[in-house]
Amino acid sequence: MNNEIRIEIVFADADTQILKEITLPEGATVENAVAASGLQSAFPGYDLGQLPVGVWGKIVSPDHRLRSGDRVEVYRELEMDPMAARRIRALAPDPGPSESH
Repeated sequence: MNNEIRIEIVFADADTQILKEITLPEGATVENAVAASGLQSAFPGYDLGQLPVGVWGKIVSPDHRLRSGDRVEVYRELEMDPMAARRIRALAPDPGPSESH
């Protein structure tokens, strides 16, 4: 009988995205996954333990128990609303054809 689970955990900021696969003891929680992931050292400007988390795109609490194959996502606040960003891009002048040699 296997007493471990394998999960993926992902976090991204504007410059970097990291997806890691980690092994945890059976019964591990999202909070355990964030702590064991090592992502905090890769993103020292964020307190990953205080950010919202989800499993497969659904927000869950830090004490949510994980199952093997789960994908844990740590969410950060967006720098700009996606709709606002789209409007800004649409209003920007067309740069014209790019030159390639």
